Amino acid sequence: MKKKWIFFIMLPFLCFGMGSDAVQADGYEPPSMRGGSEEDVRNPDPVSIAQLQMQFPGVVFFQGDPTSNKIALTFDDGPDPRFTEPILNTLKAYDVPATFFVMGARAEAYPEFLQRMDEEGHDVGNHTFWHPNLAEESVGQVEWEVAQTEEIIEDAIGYRPRLFRPPYGNVTVEQTERLAALDNVVIGWSVDSMDWEQIPANEITANVLDMTGGGDVILMHDGGDWTQEIQTPEALETIIPELQDQGYEFVTVSTMFDIPNEK
Repeated sequence: MKKKWIFFIMLPFLCFGMGSDAVQADGYEPPSMRGGSEEDVRNPDPVSIAQLQMQFPGVVFFQGDPTSNKIALTFDDGPDPRFTEPILNTLKAYDVPATFFVMGARAEAYPEFLQRMDEEGHDVGNHTFWHPNLAEESVGQVEWEVAQTEEIIEDAIGYRPRLFRPPYGNVTVEQTERLAALDNVVIGWSVDSMDWEQIPANEITANVLDMTGGGDVILMHDGGDWTQEIQTPEALETIIPELQDQGYEFVTVSTMFDIPNEK
C-alpha cells in the first residue's frame, strides 16, 4: 500500500465568535454549516496533529497500530438524509461498523438516523452543533457547541459521547485542554478521502485504496453544504469489499483506540 499522511489539526490563536441565527430546515434540506463547506474552509497547509497528540497523550488520537489489520471508517457532517441513509444501507449490507461524527443541529432535525446508527452498532460522536471553524471561536463557545450536541445525542440514543471531532480538523491548544477537562477525546484522521472536494466516486475510491494501511482512520462525509453533491455512498460500495478482500477488519473508533465512548 502506498502510504500518505494527511493531518488537519492546527494551532491558531483564539478569536471570539458567537452563535448562529440558522434554523432547522424543512423537508430534506439539512441545517446549515455555520463555518461554511469543507471545500471553502479547509486549511491547505495545516500543522500536524502529532504536535497536539504529544501534548495531550490519551486525549488526541488519529492513527492506530500500523501493524494491525484494523481500520476505521469515519463520517462527518451528518445526518443528512441524502447521504446518511445510503451509507448506512451499505454498511449494513457488508456488516461493517463505523463512526459518525454528527452535527447537533442535524441530529436534532433527524434523530431517527442516530437511533439507527446506535442500533446497528456504530459509534456516534460529537461534531459541534453548528459546525463553526473553532479557530475563530472562544473556549466558551466550544463548550456550548459540545454541550448542546451532547444533550441532543443523549435524547436520541441515551448517552453523551466522549468522541469529539472538530470541524475542518481545527482546534486550539486551549480548546483541547478544556475538551480534556470535560472528558472528551479528540479524534483526527490519517487518511483523507477528499470526498469533500466533490470529486467523482472513482477518485474517492482511489484515494482511500491507495492510502489505507493498518491502523488508519479514514475521513469521509455523510453530509455537506446543501449545494454540495458528494459521491461518498457510491464510492463506499467499492471501497468496503476491496479492503475486506485485502484482509482488513473494519472497527469503530472506540474499538480502534480502546476508548469507552459513553461519559
